[in-house]
Amino acid sequence: MSLSSKYVVKIMEMISQKSYIVKRPAGNCEIIPSDEIAGDDNPEIIEKWGPFESQGEAIARRVGLIRAGKCQPV
Repeated sequence: MSLSSKYVVKIMEMISQKSYIVKRPAGNCEIIPSDEIAGDDNPEIIEKWGPFESQGEAIARRVGLIRAGKCQPV
């Protein structure tokens, strides 16, 4: 596989990857890709929302969660 083909495959993976919002013990929420979700038994994740189709959608939802008082800004 050529370098350009590998680059295209990586971009396609990033585009098709879903995003989650996770709440950490400190109260802040961050957006992470779906491949970083390691199950529900992670003590570093208090609450999670998603999956979201795009990172833009996840960002908009995170803003809403901050405004609603469910998350602290980073």
